[in-house]
Amino acid sequence: MNQVYLGRTGPTNVIAFPMQEGAFADLTPGLLGDVVISADTALREARSMGVSLEARFTELLIHGILHLSGYDHEQSDTEAEKMEAKTRELLKMLASL
Repeated sequence: MNQVYLGRTGPTNVIAFPMQEGAFADLTPGLLGDVVISADTALREARSMGVSLEARFTELLIHGILHLSGYDHEQSDTEAEKMEAKTRELLKMLASL
């Protein structure tokens, strides 16, 4: 999937497909898009990070949703820091539920 849609070799953990861009963006104004998480990659990462698969999935889902919301850590270090700060904020909010 990473190769087909992003032209990148190797596995990825999450890919976000925005529905608010392109020729058909007006068809689904209330939907941000789709987030696809690789279970295999998430499991490998969870094990290497020493966290639960649920925790890793949650972080990856937030990451994908932030991409759909306009965040892009690949643009610059500043943008990466903003995205990381928002991720921490959202994880903290979820932990308090």
